[in-house]
Amino acid sequence: MDATARRRIIDGIEQAMRTETDGHHFYLMAARSTRDARGQDMLELLASEELDHLRFLQLQKKSLLETGLVDTHAELGPQADLSGPNPIFSDRLRERASEAHFEMSALSIGIQLEINSEKFYQAQAEAAPDEDVRTFFDRLARWEAGHYQALLRQHDSLKEDYWAAGGFAPF
Repeated sequence: MDATARRRIIDGIEQAMRTETDGHHFYLMAARSTRDARGQDMLELLASEELDHLRFLQLQKKSLLETGLVDTHAELGPQADLSGPNPIFSDRLRERASEAHFEMSALSIGIQLEINSEKFYQAQAEAAPDEDVRTFFDRLARWEAGHYQALLRQHDSLKEDYWAAGGFAPF
C-alpha cells in the first residue's frame, strides 16, 4: 500500500474514532437520562460497543503507522443481542408513552448516528486499496447496521403509542 493510500485510510480511521467517541458519550448520556431500567442497561451496552469500536480503530491506526498494514488479528469484542421488536427499552415504557419524549428523541438521534456510521464505513470499504482494509471496514459497517436496525425497530414499536398519547395523527 502506498503512502497516499495509507494516509487516506488513517484519516478515515481518525474520523471514525471521533464518531465512535461521540456515539459512546451520547449513549452514556442517554442511559443516564432515561428512567427505564432496561433502557439504561441497553444504552450502556451500546456505549460499551462504541468504545470497543474505538479501541479497534486505535489498534488499526497504530498498526498502519508502525507496519503500513492493518492488523488482521485485531478483534472486536462480542456483539450484543439486539434482536426482537423491543431491543432497547422495556415494554413498561409504553405505560408512560405520553412522557417518553427523551427516549423517542434518543432513538431518533441514535438512528441517525448509526446510519451515518454505517454509510461512512461502507464508503471506506469501497475505497479500500486491499482486501484486509475492506474487510475491517465492512465488519464495522455491518455492526453499525445492526445498531441501526435495533434502534429503528424499537422506535417503530413505540411510535404509534407515543403519537396516540400525544394526540398526533399524521394522516
